[in-house]
Amino acid sequence: MKPTNTRYIVLGALCAAASLAYFVRNGVGPAESTIRADLGLTKEESGLLISSFFWPYALCQIPAAMLAQRLGSRWSLSLFAALWSLATAGLALGTATLMTAARAFMGVAQAGLVPVGISTMARWFPRTRQASAAGGFSGFMSVGSIIAAPLTAWLVISLGWRSMFLLYALPGLLWAAWFAVWFRDRPSLHPSVNAAERALIGEDDTPAGESEKTRVPWLVLLASPAMWFLCLQQFCRAAGYIFFASWFATYLQEARGVTILNSGWLTTLPLIADVTGCLFGGFLSDWILRRSGNRRLARQGLAVVALLLCAGLIAAAFFIAHPVLAVLVISAGMFCAATANPVLSATVMSLGGPHVATVSATANMSGNLGAAAFPIVVPWLLANAGGWDAVLAGFASLYVIAAVFWFLIRTKGSLFEGRE
Repeated sequence: MKPTNTRYIVLGALCAAASLAYFVRNGVGPAESTIRADLGLTKEESGLLISSFFWPYALCQIPAAMLAQRLGSRWSLSLFAALWSLATAGLALGTATLMTAARAFMGVAQAGLVPVGISTMARWFPRTRQASAAGGFSGFMSVGSIIAAPLTAWLVISLGWRSMFLLYALPGLLWAAWFAVWFRDRPSLHPSVNAAERALIGEDDTPAGESEKTRVPWLVLLASPAMWFLCLQQFCRAAGYIFFASWFATYLQEARGVTILNSGWLTTLPLIADVTGCLFGGFLSDWILRRSGNRRLARQGLAVVALLLCAGLIAAAFFIAHPVLAVLVISAGMFCAATANPVLSATVMSLGGPHVATVSATANMSGNLGAAAFPIVVPWLLANAGGWDAVLAGFASLYVIAAVFWFLIRTKGSLFEGRE
């Protein structure tokens, strides 16, 4: 019997959700200078507006994963998408206070997307294909950002940013309605999955929902050096990535003399590199695992090399005067950094055991604390540490530090194996 391919439709649905989520969350970045001028904000206030998404997003990761354990992926992801779409519409209210509140609520609503998405892939894909699936999921996050950057710049000029945010709310509402009707939490529950596909996936015989409701052994998790290193590398990588979703367009405008419309297009280059790097990294990591059988080489080893290459390329951009060429070099660095994204997800699937969503939520929470901090640090670096050169130096350093933490990870099997 030939296996059905329902798992790929599931992956497509998760990729679409990731793309939509990043599309709306990154819509502020390309319009930052216009919104700042219209509302009379300082750069420090604008940084706080941008970062207001990430504090609740970070802090609600674990509560969202716990809620998803009760509701299941089907209903929790549908609920999350509907709520973040309503928050997007709230950005059109157009005062600093209300926009900050709307972005904060969007952060709450999107908090469960990554941990629930990763736990869903762990149930729907075999071990030797999980990095590839995670690469698609991670890559499509940047697809949303790629679309948002030039489209936002164009809509700000054509419609105004308030009407733009109302328009941006519609796709997520449509996705939520479709997903609630079509998806099932496990392959065995979906009518489109045959026995051959279930065997290929390797679904266990645990009754649906039983493993997900197991109490999380928090003392074991907090005592694990591997968990701490995963969180610390994610803090650094997310802080580096968020530069593109927050200040990169402003950097191009102020430091490189690029117009707002051209900065929107140039911002897509590192994001395109991120997409292709995620896809390439997932396939490469799974290929190394199948060929060598060495999980540390396929996961941690690949991440260390990729992040060091990224830091070197960003540093090289210091010496390039032409803005387009400098962005291309930075984009090559982001391609390298992006190969570590599916490696993280696949590592979490391996280490998480029955608590994949919680382990993912903990690591992602750490990452988004970094993402929340960096937009606030940028104005300080501009004023006190040497301007945009200091910002790029800090940007490159984050990836070196992340590589060190990846190298320090030592573990075999699950984080909880023999310790619960």
